[in-house]
Amino acid sequence: MSSTNPKTYESTPSQKVAFLGLGVMGYPMAGHLHLAGHSVAVYNRSTAKSIAFKAEYTSATHGLTPKSAVQDADIVFCCVGNDDDLRSVILGTDGAFAGMKKGAILVDHTTASASIARELYEVAKASGLHFVDAPVSGGQAGAQNGLLTVMCGGDQAAFDAVQPTAMAFSRAFTRMGEAGAGQLTKMVNQICIAGLVQGLSEAVAFGQKAGLDVNLVLDVIGKGAAQSWQLDNRGKTMVADKFDFGFAVDWMRKDLGLVLDESKRNGARLPVTALVDQFYADVQAMGGQRWDTSSLVKRLR
Repeated sequence: MSSTNPKTYESTPSQKVAFLGLGVMGYPMAGHLHLAGHSVAVYNRSTAKSIAFKAEYTSATHGLTPKSAVQDADIVFCCVGNDDDLRSVILGTDGAFAGMKKGAILVDHTTASASIARELYEVAKASGLHFVDAPVSGGQAGAQNGLLTVMCGGDQAAFDAVQPTAMAFSRAFTRMGEAGAGQLTKMVNQICIAGLVQGLSEAVAFGQKAGLDVNLVLDVIGKGAAQSWQLDNRGKTMVADKFDFGFAVDWMRKDLGLVLDESKRNGARLPVTALVDQFYADVQAMGGQRWDTSSLVKRLR
């Protein structure tokens, strides 16, 4: 995290917290918790990340297993890759649930399935623990700036207990309903983004084929009904053929896979989302697995 971190923190009681998963999102999120005055222990599958975190935030501690990292923590935050990763860090003899004290709360920021959220909620409840599914929106920049939008599912009391602490890295931290509701809300978010990015890609490609000054076009239409976050933040980088930042295509395909699986269960019809998912498969085939999601425009050129 930058030493010129602009985030200001509300005064909240210091908590003992743990953070499991120090990727591009988890590392800065854990850093904000430390800067907000909380006592932070971390765990990462690659210990080099944990060691680097401790070097940057010298009062932090790190555990060699999830179980050891969460000892005495009031709140355990987690941000890993997928359902299987979640099971590996939370369940089992070395998992977080095996080391958490009674009454502690695990807040999971992984974008995962609603079914794993409900499963872990029930396991936590049977073990005298609490579980909140809390996927985030805002990307790497939101994590670095401490301005993530967090959508939560779980019991009201557990949500209320963690919200003040989680505001260290959030701009909004909202309970959407019971266990799984956070993950379902994130799916709605990804459905919206998929359609918006494809529409913006087609608009940029059309404008270029028409011989327009597309940057000027974006300035003009961005003041009208076509305005969106994607247009404001990704339109001109799409024109410039820059895709080395933000949310990777591989991650978006993982998320859209969760969406499409859930739609099969609940009967929702998602023709555009299914099509855009296949367009992202085309981008992967072009070598764009780690390009930003706005790289959809490349398959139109």
